[in-house]
Formats: sequence, C-alpha cells, structure tokens
Amino acid sequence: MVTFTEENGAVTLEAHINGLTPGVHAIHVHQKADCSSDDGKSTGGHWNPTFAPHGAWGSETGFHRGDIGNFNADETGHGMITFSTDLWCLGCEDETKDLLGKAIIVHQGEDDLSSQPSGAAGARVSCAGIIQ
Repeated sequence: MVTFTEENGAVTLEAHINGLTPGVHAIHVHQKADCSSDDGKSTGGHWNPTFAPHGAWGSETGFHRGDIGNFNADETGHGMITFSTDLWCLGCEDETKDLLGKAIIVHQGEDDLSSQPSGAAGARVSCAGIIQ
C-alpha cells in the first residue's frame, strides 16, 4: 500500500510493501501509471521531467524527481518508507511536479545512487499507478 498526502505545499509518500525478499530495495517514481507488463517496463523509465542525471535525492550533481531512494525489508518481507518533498504535487498544473499518471516501482535490489540512468537496482518487483 502506498499513499500520498499533500499538505502545506509538500507531498508525503508512505509505503508499506509486503512479499519482498529481505534486504535493501530501491523505490522510484516511473513515467507512466501503466502496470500492464509482467516485468513492469510498461511504466517507462524513472520520472525525470528536469532531465537531470540519476542520483541520490538532493545531490548537488543532480537527481531525477523520481529518485526516492532505498528502504529495508525485514525477515518477513515487509518494508516501509516515508518520504516528503515540496518538489512534488498531486494534480497541479506543473508538469515538473505533478505525480498523477505516474507509477511507483519497487526494485529487486538496492539503488547504487550513481549508475546511469537508473541506479542498477535490478528487476521491477512491484508496480502501482499513481491515480485519483
């Protein structure tokens, strides 16, 4: 389950993911809310409306607006992450900030936060569209 709330000009993502292998997993926003393919590739690449290089959120050398980062899944396969930013919005008219119509992807492995264009995080193991 992934929820987004917008308050005072910032969007907060709270994700609880079950059924994962224990360990570190990457989570990103991808271009399209299309989870129709078994491999998740129907969502396109990372959401990157500012055409920045891939990197850790807030990096001086750049980061995609979809580069959320990594989280840990425990021995039961449950992981969670909470993330807030004023660089996102829900349903606004700013194409560089609006999350609606995008997707959340959880990857099999850890984002190394440097490999281009996507962090070498492995297969896409979970997909959800960001829709109203």
